[in-house]
Amino acid sequence: MGSFERYRSLAAPLPAQTWAWNMVGAGVENIGRGGKPELEPVPTPGSDQLLVRVDAVGMCFSDVKLIKQGGQHPKLHNRDLSVNPTRLGHEVAMTVVQVGTALQERFHPAQRLVLQPDIYDAQGRNTAYGYSIPGGLIQFHLVGPEVLAAGPDQQTCYVLPLEGDLGYAAAALTEPWACVEAAYTQRRRLEVLKGGSLWIWGHPDDPTPYVFSAGLENPARIVLSDVPPAVEALVRAEARRRPVEIIERNGLTVEVLADLRALTDGAGFDDIIVLDPRSAEGVSAAARLIARRGTFNLVGQTPLDGLCQVDVGRIHYDYTAYLGNRGPDIAASYGKARNRCELRTGGTAVFVGAGGPMGQMHVQRALELPEGPAVVVATDVNAERLAILEAQFAPLAAQHGKTLVIFNPNAAEKSLAELVRELTGGQGADDVVVSVPAAAVMADAATLLKADGMLVFFAGVPNGTYAPLDLSLIYLHNAQFTGTSGSTLADQQLVINKALAGKLSPNRSVAAVGGLNVAAEGARAMIEGRFAGKIVIYPQLIGLPLLGLAELAEQYPDIGAAMGPGHVWTNEAERRLIETFWQG
Repeated sequence: MGSFERYRSLAAPLPAQTWAWNMVGAGVENIGRGGKPELEPVPTPGSDQLLVRVDAVGMCFSDVKLIKQGGQHPKLHNRDLSVNPTRLGHEVAMTVVQVGTALQERFHPAQRLVLQPDIYDAQGRNTAYGYSIPGGLIQFHLVGPEVLAAGPDQQTCYVLPLEGDLGYAAAALTEPWACVEAAYTQRRRLEVLKGGSLWIWGHPDDPTPYVFSAGLENPARIVLSDVPPAVEALVRAEARRRPVEIIERNGLTVEVLADLRALTDGAGFDDIIVLDPRSAEGVSAAARLIARRGTFNLVGQTPLDGLCQVDVGRIHYDYTAYLGNRGPDIAASYGKARNRCELRTGGTAVFVGAGGPMGQMHVQRALELPEGPAVVVATDVNAERLAILEAQFAPLAAQHGKTLVIFNPNAAEKSLAELVRELTGGQGADDVVVSVPAAAVMADAATLLKADGMLVFFAGVPNGTYAPLDLSLIYLHNAQFTGTSGSTLADQQLVINKALAGKLSPNRSVAAVGGLNVAAEGARAMIEGRFAGKIVIYPQLIGLPLLGLAELAEQYPDIGAAMGPGHVWTNEAERRLIETFWQG
């Protein structure tokens, strides 16, 4: 039996100790003790626990906030890491080593697993593997009810069994790929919330013959502000059919809109409808009253008098949904048919910040998407990253019959906006996806859009970060402003299915590899942006230095010979890596 087969089948004896990079405080210097991992006993699982071997860990830029904040990170709930350490590493591929007695009908030794880190506990709090639950920068550790029986029902299992021939790195990267996939699945609520609070704001002299074909039967409380007679009649008729609280607040000015929040116990309105909007200042102020996962429905036919200041952080993290239509049916704004979230078939898609690890994933997905865009524009200010992106993805674009345009605004005579106008005959891009967490970049990206285009805020900025956006496009032309954060079990399973079916290649995202001994260096390299793609740590390969794939191929030609064109990672290259460096 070869060394890779021995590794795969757990033929090697289980060691008595395991190396672990425990995080004992804020800063990279507090990953480990004195810059080194610690040696701990390999634990024995209890009846409701699994002992797992960690095979691969993807380094994720979202860990930077945890590294900077330490125990003050929101997901750690003011934890004293010097007393109760955690571990980084939430993108993991694992193998079951031992199974507790209560789990033996569900799991077995040598079974491969991936983990969905966005875990909720019995109280509904986000606990998160790699944050409050110590993560994968360790060789062996226990996985118990905090992962296997979590959620408010204490029945949700956050690991997914892995069948087929997906490699360890590819398996670990199904988690960030799930976040990319989630960006194109509907996360916004697209109907009036049942039992929620609704605020309708209009003009009493508006002559539009409004109707409300669906949804008015849902709210438990309706606040009316200066609504036209047609709308008040609709609401009063609804109140005669069922119990509903109606509150009137008329004569509102922008200065007093914030006072309406008191009617919602401070949470904001689940649904807001603005009829015949005219004032960008007024719409901006009203939008501040949207509750988490709330909808903001604009119905009218006249453009606003300027750009609105929109909380782009909340679009990403709180899934606030901006909807609209020209009227007279208020309900026409809602529903999946009107509010798309997928890239437009045959369109032009622009990816801002395309050279980074996540930006590259978005570009790759667009190129591999059968019904995806025909033209993909990848833009970044880092020339080296763009060169790597072009080397890797130009052949992929040709393979799928797509046009890939690489653009560095710092090295071009024309602007990105000019380029997009040239490519689209002056219409603008069908889709713009932003992977740069900066409000100014997000605002500039919005100017690239076609009138009915989609703007996706993939990178998150803090809630309370505002950018000027043209919300008139939403109700006049059905533009979409959307964003997502994290992923779900279903998203990750979808990625696994796509990868196993050959429709997606997570291995293309790998840019560098290293053993457990260089995990802290890997964190520094990630923060510095040293590699264009993902850094993957192999915890069982102690002697493996941190190497970019081109450097790895040069130093270890046998491994390099198994890579794809452009130094693309492959399962065979991974097999040879393990055979070279595993000491079991």
